Amino acid sequence: MEVDAATSAIQTPAKHLLPELEIYCYLLVLLFLIDQKKYSEAKACSSASIVWLKNINRRTVDVIASRLYFYYSYSYELMGDLAEIRGNLLALHRIATLRHDELGQETLLNLLLRNYLHYNLYDQAEKLRSKAPRFEAHSNQQFCRYLFYLGKIRTIQLEYTDAKESLLQAARKAPVAARGFRIQCNKWAVIVRLLLGEIPERTVFMQKGMEKALRPYFELTNAVRIGDLELFRNIADKFATTFNADRTHNLIVRLRHNVIRTGLRNISISYSRISLADVAKKLRLNSASPVADAESIVSKAIRDGAIDATLDHANGWMVSKETGDIYSTNEPQLAFNSRIAFCLNMHNEAVRALRFPPNTHKEKESAEKRRERQQQEQELAKHIAEEDDDDF
Repeated sequence: MEVDAATSAIQTPAKHLLPELEIYCYLLVLLFLIDQKKYSEAKACSSASIVWLKNINRRTVDVIASRLYFYYSYSYELMGDLAEIRGNLLALHRIATLRHDELGQETLLNLLLRNYLHYNLYDQAEKLRSKAPRFEAHSNQQFCRYLFYLGKIRTIQLEYTDAKESLLQAARKAPVAARGFRIQCNKWAVIVRLLLGEIPERTVFMQKGMEKALRPYFELTNAVRIGDLELFRNIADKFATTFNADRTHNLIVRLRHNVIRTGLRNISISYSRISLADVAKKLRLNSASPVADAESIVSKAIRDGAIDATLDHANGWMVSKETGDIYSTNEPQLAFNSRIAFCLNMHNEAVRALRFPPNTHKEKESAEKRRERQQQEQELAKHIAEEDDDDF
């Protein structure tokens, strides 16, 4: 009888598994389906797991749940149905906020930003980002993703300085193994730096494993540096497919003005006086009235301070002023200020990123030990007072 009872107890399956174990099984099945390219089954599996996960409020499942959120969105993205889960992601983010699940909030906020940016809804993404609760980052990977999405939003909103800082910080903080992510960060950072009037260093394009992917942007940078509008057009047409796939084509259209301004600056340095017709020819302005276009471009560049010259409207000339000593201007001061600000910012980020273990080795003092310590202190103070009286 005892043997039969033991055998039946072994054969009877457990009625209730641990929630952590069930979520982990869901995650393994989902990964297997995605690896086997069974995206429709993966979509159904992820939806079922999220429905079950909503009813669990345990801090021990937060880490696995954050991974499940990611693959839930990824399975729908592979099927091209990201818009369907936007409301569900917002509900999950609200639940994570109420439960104080900060890792889940980070993951879901990035998934929502990715969802909005996938459909070019930059204004809605910025509204969500600005109103979402902020706290100290718990995952370096999620923080890198957040900086990348923030850089993209800032770039579209013409806030190039903030976008550059976010993109470069995301590229620096990203793990070395995340090569694809770092390539995307560098692509956007190169475009933003070109829009700011900066020329990225050659070492940016020669990073190990990134030379081929960054080749179109290297040639684009070369065209902007030279100021050759015709070369810029040819490169934009040659790599149009790549730029469209990277979603940077609209930003490259904005670079046309920078190319013209760079070419005009080179002309201003080379010639003390040149006719507007020759300016239009050197800039390769293909328009109905190139001289009038050249005149308006030169006027705007003079007004913005891009070149130090004057316009002779009567004779149709651009007269450049003599180039002075650059060290007598504020440019060296501005360059040093930007470098010092960068170093100070990096130092502050490093200090904030320090992690200290909790004081678990220090046991809390009990009431009895506190009374004993206070009694010993009083006795010691009394003894010292008596010795002082004897000496007196």
